Amino acid sequence: MESEFEVIVVGSGISGGWAAKEFCERGMKTLIIERGRHVEHGVDYIGEGLAPWEMKLRDEVDRKLEDSQYPIQSKCYAFQDGTKHFFTNDIERPYSQEEGKPFNWYRGEQLGGRSLLWGRQSYRWSDLDFEANKNDGYGADWPIRYKDIEKWYSYVEKFAGISGSKEGLSQLPDGDFLKPMEMTCVEKYMSQKFEEIYENRRMIIGRTATLTDPQPVHLELGRGTCQSRNECYRGCSFGAYFSSQSATLPAAERTGNLTTVTDSIAHSVIYDGETNRATGIRTIDAKTNEKKVYTAKVIFLCASTFGTSQILLNSINETFQNGFANSSGVVGHYLMDHVSGAGASGIVPGFLDKYDKGRRPNGIYIPRFKNLSGQTEKYARGFGYQGWSNRQGWKDAMARSGFGADFKNSFKTPGPWTFSVGSAGEMLPRYENAVSLHNTKKDKWGMPLIHIDCAYGKNENLMRVDMMKQAVKMLTDVGLKNVLGNLDEKSIPGTVIHEMGTARMGHDPKTSVLNAYNQCHDVDNVFITDGSAMTSSACQNPSLTYMALTARAADYASGQMRLGNL
Repeated sequence: MESEFEVIVVGSGISGGWAAKEFCERGMKTLIIERGRHVEHGVDYIGEGLAPWEMKLRDEVDRKLEDSQYPIQSKCYAFQDGTKHFFTNDIERPYSQEEGKPFNWYRGEQLGGRSLLWGRQSYRWSDLDFEANKNDGYGADWPIRYKDIEKWYSYVEKFAGISGSKEGLSQLPDGDFLKPMEMTCVEKYMSQKFEEIYENRRMIIGRTATLTDPQPVHLELGRGTCQSRNECYRGCSFGAYFSSQSATLPAAERTGNLTTVTDSIAHSVIYDGETNRATGIRTIDAKTNEKKVYTAKVIFLCASTFGTSQILLNSINETFQNGFANSSGVVGHYLMDHVSGAGASGIVPGFLDKYDKGRRPNGIYIPRFKNLSGQTEKYARGFGYQGWSNRQGWKDAMARSGFGADFKNSFKTPGPWTFSVGSAGEMLPRYENAVSLHNTKKDKWGMPLIHIDCAYGKNENLMRVDMMKQAVKMLTDVGLKNVLGNLDEKSIPGTVIHEMGTARMGHDPKTSVLNAYNQCHDVDNVFITDGSAMTSSACQNPSLTYMALTARAADYASGQMRLGNL
């Protein structure tokens, strides 16, 4: 195998897959370094299509296995018997947490990374988000605005395939959508009531990276229409949902320019002080511990927020004694996730002559409606809701007690419609929320363990109270009965699986790691386009923005390479 390439991409998830596709399609010999195992599209989706009775514990995971091997991963909503092979074993690959500050780090270490497990909700950010830090003083100013990334949103949306509805909302820009999925009768009713009752609140169908109407760009990669199985986390041989395996990696592979190495731990970046350039990546074979070096002209770090932070902090040399490209000292700091653990649910009157068909892998979305024109609440920034409706069936009746023929027959009749919402709010960037390398503990390859020190602050806790309050009010206003609010006091960072911010973009090299093109201020042939590059968190799901930033950065880097500047 070649050891020298034009581009090295570390990581093969959503960002890494996009980087590889863009460079390969531009004719550049590209290497992906992936620390996890190889996963073949379709072939290795071993839980796909299995009925509950075809699995040992009806898709539940043995409690002893959860406790002994997956104490963190098993807390994830997607962790089941049919998906557990896509989650990292916590005991084999541990991390460290600050005492009294738990953080749930959900991981999928395999080719494709967490693109095989993500929730696929795909929303653009607006200038409300890109200007927030500058306007309220929390965090560094973004070096880009919506106009800088708008065309790249369109670019990645068309390739990935995002279904959704155009709504004309300034805080949630419309995109280049495939036809939207259909709301249930209950959701249509509630959406109409929202428009009647509120001036600034809308309920819309979720915008999801799931094919509803495949276009030629999708079909030529073998991708097909969503089958409404709602088993996406097990893998989708139809390629209906966007993942590295279904889309970006096949696009890169067909060029003949892609080389992939799996089970290869990226240890550190190799730096040449005389030229002020990175020359390659040191790796450790995950199975044999063999050390190897790969070289390239340009390096894209897409190893996930914590993975990239670990590589940077582990890359110590005479020039960068506290981490690669870290003259600012902010690598590892300003860690963010989204605020969660608040919502509400209730019973929807009527519609008893209606039932839903299929298992739609999507829900509704209520875009942000607080602090849209300056701060008017006790807290800064805002939040949105994702929700779903369903009609109670036999599974819901399992909690009832009773006996006899009438009790058994009652299971045959569907119960009332229910509706629930859960919220995701913006977390402010704060220096003290950080990831570092543990002083003494190491993993089995001799690398210092990742150590996470992160907690919600006053702003997040104030916001969470209003998240529940507003959820209860909205569901009550539209006529739901038995509305119950939920405020999980034990909700902790990491739960939303949107960790970001530890190698942030910014104008000033003294306070940030990356420039407007995700290029390291200190070393211009290294780019970072995963979640660590984010300067704030907004309240929308961030993956679409990672895709757009990656495609934009790759376009810029390849242009600089053609000019001989990199």
